[in-house]
Amino acid sequence: MNTAELKRRILSGQEDQTFLRLYQDEGMLEMQRERYAKLIDHFIQMFGAGEVMIFSAPGRSEVGGNHTDHQHGKVLAAAVNLDMIAAIRPRDDGRIVLQSGSYPKMELSVDELAPVAEEKGTSRALIRGVLAGLADAGYKPGGFEGCMVSNVLSGSGLSSSAAFEVMIGHIVSGLYHESKIDAVLIAQAAQRAENEYFGKPCGLMDQTACSVGGLITIDFEDPSHPLVRKVNADFGAAGLALCIVDTKGSHAGLTHEYAAIPDEMKSVARAMGKSVLREVNERTFYANLPVLRSRCGDRAVLRAIHFFEEEVRVDGEVEALEAGDFERFLAIVQASGDSSYKYLQNVSVTGQPEHQSVAVGLAISDVALGGRGAHRVHGGGFAGTIQAFVPDERTVMYKNAMDAIFGQDACHILKVRPIGGVKVFG
Repeated sequence: MNTAELKRRILSGQEDQTFLRLYQDEGMLEMQRERYAKLIDHFIQMFGAGEVMIFSAPGRSEVGGNHTDHQHGKVLAAAVNLDMIAAIRPRDDGRIVLQSGSYPKMELSVDELAPVAEEKGTSRALIRGVLAGLADAGYKPGGFEGCMVSNVLSGSGLSSSAAFEVMIGHIVSGLYHESKIDAVLIAQAAQRAENEYFGKPCGLMDQTACSVGGLITIDFEDPSHPLVRKVNADFGAAGLALCIVDTKGSHAGLTHEYAAIPDEMKSVARAMGKSVLREVNERTFYANLPVLRSRCGDRAVLRAIHFFEEEVRVDGEVEALEAGDFERFLAIVQASGDSSYKYLQNVSVTGQPEHQSVAVGLAISDVALGGRGAHRVHGGGFAGTIQAFVPDERTVMYKNAMDAIFGQDACHILKVRPIGGVKVFG
């Protein structure tokens, strides 16, 4: 679509239904009109007026299955109505020219997709890795130019990196493959990019939730063919608000803490002759507990206990939601959070007792919610965010309490977004 015509349609409100389908919130309409119009203006400044396509990839919230995906376990996750949007135009020279947010412009060739050691930890590595994954699956990438902006908070546990990776995959799909590349395949290419090119160990949950959209349960027993199923539940109709609170703790320097969780879980699996905990018989695990404590250490054993119990909790959460039993669902969410705190131990950083922002957020949530709703550490943990399901009548009070501790707008009240990565316009 032409940049001038698209901007006119957006600002006149002609595309409001599109925004409602994506963002599920009438209160966001004016903000989204202005946001998309500014993106188009920025694109014109960088690349000139003319034809343009706009893509979107959402952030995600992990609802159940904390640190289970890397052990081929089960999860419950939801795409949320914070997203990354990109204005894109194809190029015929095989070059990608991309500017993201306030970062410098990146350029690379779609013909040079091998990992580059010097690029580890960069967005360029993620782009190259996603393109390589899609190419290996038979989907040849082409060049494009564009710019993108995001309101998925970096370091928030809402998976800004997964949204970026998934965005690249859906751009390639939309520009060169009629938007027909499977959403799970795009997620797998994104995970590979993060693992092999970026250099960060992660499971497949974040990318799958961002790419597929909606509230979904995923079984990763066979990671090459994860079983993804939509879960029908309406938190709004149940009188619950999904809140994500940024406790303002920094993730910098914590890669070793995140990496230790899958490493320790896998050490238990290896001691049992398996590669991941999903392959381990739970009864056999408990029967061998004295030996495992000696060989792997107590924290590794506790983290394995968390995994086995979390598998059961994910099934319970799905059953409760599909039965409309939100009280049971909330009880299981709270149990999951308690397990992450006590057994998984990803609420505070080892050796840093003076920095426990996540623990403070959970403590204030105990007081503010008074036993109502549910709250838990969110995502990878150690720093960043907590998640809460807050009864509607307590939402304003809860947000005020969180903002008073962590700063204005630290608490974000979100909606589940039914659509994952997508070409929005063009």
